[in-house]
Amino acid sequence: MLELQTILSLALSAALFGVKVFALVDCIARDKSAFARADTLAKGGWVIILILAVLVHVWDWSPLGLLNLAGTLAALVYLAQLRGSSY
Repeated sequence: MLELQTILSLALSAALFGVKVFALVDCIARDKSAFARADTLAKGGWVIILILAVLVHVWDWSPLGLLNLAGTLAALVYLAQLRGSSY
């Protein structure tokens, strides 16, 4: 049973890492004006937050760690505000 738990934890961690990397790449590629149109944090702020989220995930691979959950939440908020909008 421990093997199943380990496999599920690694799969969850890899999926959440993918979400963070996807959000970071999207943020870097997105035009600066889209952030102003969406009335959200500036592009530089999002880039810094998402880089920190990716680095924390690399440093601590546990998907349910407090900092990893905060980074995942930040990535999901970014994706909902900018990727999920028409900007």
